[in-house]
Amino acid sequence: MDPDLPIETTFEVRDRCLCLVVQRAARVLARRFDLALKPVGLSNGQFSILMSLNRPEPPRISDLAPFLAMDRTTLTAAMKVLERRGLIESVTDDADKRNRRLKLSQAGRDLLKRAVPIWRAEHDAVDAHMEGIDLGQLKAMLRGLD
Repeated sequence: MDPDLPIETTFEVRDRCLCLVVQRAARVLARRFDLALKPVGLSNGQFSILMSLNRPEPPRISDLAPFLAMDRTTLTAAMKVLERRGLIESVTDDADKRNRRLKLSQAGRDLLKRAVPIWRAEHDAVDAHMEGIDLGQLKAMLRGLD
């Protein structure tokens, strides 16, 4: 063991690091929702991306990346998969022909309609598991980290 990096430092990070705790919780939740959404062929990340497109005006990828807290390169790669599956469409921006806007295809909308009840049921189970915790306050505090 290195005396300048004792095991107590590892324990300190384990017990104090908010980032570690939030990352672990996010991975647990991601796996849980991945499993729940598997019957409709979606991951939790794909579900979130598709849901973010459920809006009156098709957004640009530059609008979605900050909303989803993803870098544009990662989001673009994920969008290509969804586009190949026929779940989203890329259309030219009427205001600026250099930009593309993304929208749900009918197949994507139909898939979301099947996925939402599954998401709701899984979310109800998560909420019940966290009984006694003010989830609204927890979410507000986490959003405040932006």
